[in-house]
Amino acid sequence: MASGYDMRCPVARTLDIIGERWTVLVLRDLFQQGPRRFQDFQESLKGVSPNTLSARLKTLEEHGIVERRFHAEHPPRADYVLTDKGRTLGPILKALLDWGQKHTRG
Repeated sequence: MASGYDMRCPVARTLDIIGERWTVLVLRDLFQQGPRRFQDFQESLKGVSPNTLSARLKTLEEHGIVERRFHAEHPPRADYVLTDKGRTLGPILKALLDWGQKHTRG
């Protein structure tokens, strides 16, 4: 995603990976609902294009935040799950939730 920010900054590096709206919402779904299929994300994330969703999942996978687990079914099916590294983002998502509940209207 290479941004125009100074990538020596850890905040900039983190945002380069997870700082996009759809990415944060994918993480939200994984924390709230556990393993999800691509179709599950498409249903819960109204408005995301399949290409955008695929790109966000690929980025999260490349950075070791999620992994695909394949099932021995036919046709093959995969779930996206948080890795140990991905689960360490929990406090960040919780802070966003708490802030949104306190400072935004729903």
